[in-house]
Amino acid sequence: MIGRESRIAVIGAGAIGGIVAALVRKGGYDVEIVCKHPDLAQKIRSRGLHVTGVKGDFSVSMPAVAEIGEMQGVKDVVFLATKATAMLEAARRLQPLLGEGSVVVSLQNGICEPALAQILGRGRIIGCVVGWGATMHAPGELEMTSTGEFVIGNIDGKPGPYLAPLQGIMNAVLPTRISEGILSELYSKLIVNACITSLGALCGLTMGEMLASKQARGLFITVMREAIAVAEASNLRVAPYGGKLDYYRFLGPGGFVGDLRRHLVIRAIGCKYRRLTSSSLQSLQRGQKTEIDWLNGYICNEGHRLGVATPVNDRIVEMIHEIEAGKRRITAENFRDSALNS
Repeated sequence: MIGRESRIAVIGAGAIGGIVAALVRKGGYDVEIVCKHPDLAQKIRSRGLHVTGVKGDFSVSMPAVAEIGEMQGVKDVVFLATKATAMLEAARRLQPLLGEGSVVVSLQNGICEPALAQILGRGRIIGCVVGWGATMHAPGELEMTSTGEFVIGNIDGKPGPYLAPLQGIMNAVLPTRISEGILSELYSKLIVNACITSLGALCGLTMGEMLASKQARGLFITVMREAIAVAEASNLRVAPYGGKLDYYRFLGPGGFVGDLRRHLVIRAIGCKYRRLTSSSLQSLQRGQKTEIDWLNGYICNEGHRLGVATPVNDRIVEMIHEIEAGKRRITAENFRDSALNS
């Protein structure tokens, strides 16, 4: 049973995973974290994870190990907070630690739940939209940069007896909402990431610098149009992002006035979040792979499956892979690529 006595594991001690572990542990739950590095595990066991930001300044110690296989006993709830690039291997290693009633909450960017379900079973996978921000300044030094909510749901849209008790656990971090259309909610966030995170990785600019460019704003709109076309072909009605950005209204009437309105809205977003740097860009700068295959790549794969053309998303995926392979530089000149402007 999921509840106050649940044995909880958090896989990944980055910004999101670390803060989830710290606040759930602070809420009085039995939490163990897997943090990849033995020295960090020792630090968490002794001095704890140090969290600052919008929910205060505190440290929380807890059991910590460097590898999934070092954990002991069956876990009732697992928060999977690795990068999408590492999640499938993590899921395979988790299998021996899951009981009949165990659930796994996917905290990744993109839509990773169907792939996880192939390994762990659809009945135990919980989709989750992380609607708040965090930054890792150093290992074990984490900042919650904004509040917001979690949205959770069964990927088959069924209520499920475990959702309400899981909601109670996650409320220890931030208010948690249960959705019967979690794929719609996940796809909504995916579109934003496919626009902002992936384009930011191509150009190397902050969001303010990027969205000051008319060309970048045009790509933003095209990525969104292709994504919505794919959703419509799959009979998925995409939820407004954050309850505010209604994609259908935003992409509505064409013509000069409609285009002007769209560009003004995007420019306003760029001004509001002008200092934000793409997480995919940060990964590239650290020499790591991005999550592009789970963002724009998901749109492309679904488009190909459904017979919907996604040429701009296809090219963005290809160009990001070229950057990862060292065959392309990160520069705003990438926006001039002919395939992005045909």
